[in-house]
Amino acid sequence: MCLLLAAPLSGCGGHPAADPVRTEVQRVLDRRATALLGHDEPAFGATGTRGEYARLRALPLASWAYRVTALHRVRSGATADAELRYRVAGYDRAPVSVRRTLALRRTSAGKWYVTADRPAPKAGQQLWDQGAVTAVAGAHSLVLGTGRSAGDLRAYVRLADRAVPAVSGVWGTGWARRVVVLVPHTLNGMAALLGSPAANYRGIAAVTTGEVGGAGKAPADRVVVNPEAYAVLGGLGKQVVLTHETTHVATRADTTAATPLWLSEGFADWIGYLGTGRTPQEAAPELARAVQDGQVPAALPTDQDFGFSGDPTRLARAYEGGWLACRMIAAHWGQTRLGTFYRAVGAHGRRAGAVEDALRKVLGTTPEAFTAAWRAYVRSQLD
Repeated sequence: MCLLLAAPLSGCGGHPAADPVRTEVQRVLDRRATALLGHDEPAFGATGTRGEYARLRALPLASWAYRVTALHRVRSGATADAELRYRVAGYDRAPVSVRRTLALRRTSAGKWYVTADRPAPKAGQQLWDQGAVTAVAGAHSLVLGTGRSAGDLRAYVRLADRAVPAVSGVWGTGWARRVVVLVPHTLNGMAALLGSPAANYRGIAAVTTGEVGGAGKAPADRVVVNPEAYAVLGGLGKQVVLTHETTHVATRADTTAATPLWLSEGFADWIGYLGTGRTPQEAAPELARAVQDGQVPAALPTDQDFGFSGDPTRLARAYEGGWLACRMIAAHWGQTRLGTFYRAVGAHGRRAGAVEDALRKVLGTTPEAFTAAWRAYVRSQLD
């Protein structure tokens, strides 16, 4: 049972007096951060447990700082709620913010030291929570893994390094042109990073998320791999997956609440499959089966069709339908117009009217005509 600290007494002028314990804990965490950034293991150990240092020492950090947001005294010491802000050197344009809970004890000499540093309740894990981080850098990528050798991770680096210029060649160079890939040891590890049940990702090879486990403003994107689903893919499939996810990183600034999932996922698949030589029947097998059974979809996929926890066949058809919509735009209006359409939808700011306005202004068509053309295209490509 936790006993909250008593309300602080007021000082001169009616301002609350500073809590000396909280101030001292903040100083300990500041020293801990400075030691980590300075690769000073003895100084880090002087602030508490050294386990985090061993797990973090391979992670290239540009910044690392805690801010205590609340302190709770308990019989054995204290627990601190804290905001951790860190930045991976060369990749994060702004610090990633995550919520942490730290356990602390007080020595007989009256000094506080850290005994545990873990995710706050309902916050996702960070990769180092799962073990020592191994880091392998490429020309355009940084791959971070746990429970894997550097040799294993180099295979991801090779694919990510090919993905970045492939995406830039279509989307343009107005993005960071770097990608961070996280490779946990298991599917459960992936789910823990994302803060969701493992069942949601069982057949998903990878996802891209801004600010994993954080507040959602996405100063940093991470491609998070499901090592179990990814392992069963062939070489081409693995490249398509990483190029797809890299597209999400590149388009993040132009992907807003106005962007439907059929467009964001379809566009990522379109770039992923571009130049692979895969036929529509090969790239869209589930939708092809439906069309050959006389079940041509009546409308473009909804956002609900992309739910990971739903019917996997429905999910596959949603991705395939979005891919064919983007493929049709590129074929009929050109690749440049497809990119312009994507940006125009995202720039609308809100979902209502976004696709309709972009169809009219960029492609010169209407939702009804576009849907009819897409249905005819799906039938002609897959029947």
